[in-house]
Amino acid sequence: MFADTAQIYIRSGNGGDGHVGFRREKFVAAGGPNGGDGGRGGDLIFEIDEGLNTLNDFQYIRKYCAKNGENGGNNRCNGADGEDLVIRVPEGTIIKEAESGKVIADMSHENRRVVVLKGGRGGKGNMHYATPTMQVPKYAQPGQKGRELNVILELKVIADVGLVGFPNVGKSTFLSRVSNARPKIANYHFTTLNPNLGVVDLEGTDGFVIADIPGLIEGASEGVGLGHEFLKHVERCKVILHIVDAASTEGRDPVEDIRMINTELRKYSETLASKPQIIAANKMDLFPEEEREEVLQKIRDGIRKDMPETEVVAISAVSGYGVREALYAVYHMLEQCEESPIMFEQEYYPDAADAGSEPFTVEYDPDDCVYVVEGPRIDRMLGYTNLDSEKGFEFFQNFLKTNGILDQLEALGIKDGDTVRMYGLQFDYYK
Repeated sequence: MFADTAQIYIRSGNGGDGHVGFRREKFVAAGGPNGGDGGRGGDLIFEIDEGLNTLNDFQYIRKYCAKNGENGGNNRCNGADGEDLVIRVPEGTIIKEAESGKVIADMSHENRRVVVLKGGRGGKGNMHYATPTMQVPKYAQPGQKGRELNVILELKVIADVGLVGFPNVGKSTFLSRVSNARPKIANYHFTTLNPNLGVVDLEGTDGFVIADIPGLIEGASEGVGLGHEFLKHVERCKVILHIVDAASTEGRDPVEDIRMINTELRKYSETLASKPQIIAANKMDLFPEEEREEVLQKIRDGIRKDMPETEVVAISAVSGYGVREALYAVYHMLEQCEESPIMFEQEYYPDAADAGSEPFTVEYDPDDCVYVVEGPRIDRMLGYTNLDSEKGFEFFQNFLKTNGILDQLEALGIKDGDTVRMYGLQFDYYK
């Protein structure tokens, strides 16, 4: 069974409680407090495992909890830290917060190991609370609770090229011819029930990875058939190779098939529909050689209105006719694409849920002529926000607004162009 989605519960470890204890030795009348600190709770970590290619294991085990930190002890003995829990997932796994569907982490490319939930800090023992006026403190700090989340794991295959098309048009046959992949091939719909990856070694090139995406049908974007299960695997691809049955062996019009598949891509995601595409007219070996160009031109004319720049090539996945030329056309298109890998930016920040109750201050510093925003809530937010990414900066702006920071700055009389400082970050204010 191939599983590419799963919902699980995750929790980091609780911090251990600080200990209340006092030194008791012979000839020492008042030894003072010596309660140790609690240990830190274990982190909940996701890590890529190169040996995995499905989410099957998560269909049976759905609860993952890191270990709690141990409580502190007498004689200034600190509790042991809780053991981290490392959850191994295949490369290409997206971790989403279950309720909102927002992305927490994209486990792909350079993102090999991510701490999703940090363990709770250990509580301080009573030895930290002795003062000249309170020499026998009988209290200690409790450990911080761990964090918990319901998350959805979603596997999106990592490939340069995605093969799309209606069922039984020859995608699996094409993949088996151009790569070492050996997908199951038969003359009935939905032979392919999970994405198959193949590496194409092309002379004079670095090659590329191609994915046979299971056959789409009309209504796939609404989840008809197995639509949503398949469409998500095209999202990482840079180029789409759209295979159609030019010979209409099942009575379908290839031009209408092209329109319908592209309609489904557009309904699912405009970004998906805007990816560069090559149309491969398959089963051309069923036509006499003198008729092939006429068949090809008919397809070109049929899609000219909606896809005027799209290249249409003739192939036969069975005989190999035109396959080499099609692969080079795909490679040249890949060369024109951005080199940066397709990754999904973080949208949900687990630490943000705990930051809401922490204090912050908004003040004007007349010496430096800057507005200063500081406090634990601000420090925590800057620690988990990547301001260099578009989504991260959008989150930062929303944080300022929803926490009332912008309102407080305006109440202090801030004007456009004035400088705001948040620890190491400094920026100009514009409404």
